[in-house]
Amino acid sequence: MMDDSDEEYQEMEEMAAALVGLYYMSRVKTNPCRDSALSGSAYVKEILNGNKVRCREVCRMDLPVFHKLCDIVRKQGILHDTSRVAIEEQLAMFLFTVGHSAGNRLVQERFQHSGETVSRYFNQVLHALTELSTDFIRPSSNNTPIEILTDSRFYPYFQDCLGAIDGTHVAVIVGADEQALFRDRKGNISQNVMAACSFDLKFTHVLSGWEGSAADGRVLLAAREKDFKVPEGKFYLVDAGYPNLPNFIAPYRGVRYHLKEFGNGRQAPQNAKELFNHRHSSLRNAVERIFGILKARFAILKMPHPFSFPTQAKLVVALCVLHNHIRVECGGDDWVYEEYDSQVQNTDCGIQSEGQSHETVQRSSIKRQLQEAKALRDSIAISMWNDYLK
Repeated sequence: MMDDSDEEYQEMEEMAAALVGLYYMSRVKTNPCRDSALSGSAYVKEILNGNKVRCREVCRMDLPVFHKLCDIVRKQGILHDTSRVAIEEQLAMFLFTVGHSAGNRLVQERFQHSGETVSRYFNQVLHALTELSTDFIRPSSNNTPIEILTDSRFYPYFQDCLGAIDGTHVAVIVGADEQALFRDRKGNISQNVMAACSFDLKFTHVLSGWEGSAADGRVLLAAREKDFKVPEGKFYLVDAGYPNLPNFIAPYRGVRYHLKEFGNGRQAPQNAKELFNHRHSSLRNAVERIFGILKARFAILKMPHPFSFPTQAKLVVALCVLHNHIRVECGGDDWVYEEYDSQVQNTDCGIQSEGQSHETVQRSSIKRQLQEAKALRDSIAISMWNDYLK
């Protein structure tokens, strides 16, 4: 006959056995969730060996461009093959995510990995691409751009112009306590991204991470205070939302500017200021086009994920790196450019200035800078008009 202590011991044994059995049934013997016969590695191999359109659809770039990207990160040692996930699959998961704004669960199902694995490789690829930014996003040459040099509309008037600058709003997800700061003039929650680009549609400087409520001029000022330098005697084209300064030439305000206002070329400019604005708009359109292409290629810029805000800011820079890589390897436009251009055909590609206010530059120098910039702009406009009338 068992005493009370023996009964208690037996009950404890039975309970322990039940717990062990429960753990076995729930953890050990459970059928795996990701049980597709087509593993992630097999799927990527199928994409890379299949029709070229499949790589475009999944990775948002052509197959040779994808292979080149794999070679770069492998040779530089910023990504590494593992026993389970090769670099090709790591990049494919990242590109599938940013190209289609695919959620973690969708990527899990498509590539047959756990959520932790998907998240880990996303962050590793993001870090690798941002490391490449110093090599891929660089200031353009101080020489006159070929797009200006070979076009009589722009040369010699804009021979000292290096590129175009603008800001764009990229959708973000932030906490409720921060949304007021990130709410832009259209009422959307966004970050304000400033970018400079060359006329061959490459990013030459990118500053992300500013609140959507920040004015474009304030972001540009921050970039100048940080590391964005313009060589003496050179300038960038900006829109009318920026102050007209010696290194940042804006169009004349209160004068026709956007291409649509000139009937897309059917209504000739009537004076020097209109001619200047028309050609300024034609040239500066490069920055509007590069933003449009970037957002058309990478859907995550319009449908963000709830990453931490630093990650959302880094992601913009990483995607600009990818844009420049694609541009270099393609040697020009690819199918995304064709799709984007067909969508904006017969529309005004320029974005109307919102008339944002800008931070005041130090008053001791602002008057002189404004006078210098006005004189430069006027001299270009008059010279341009005189040649136009000949």
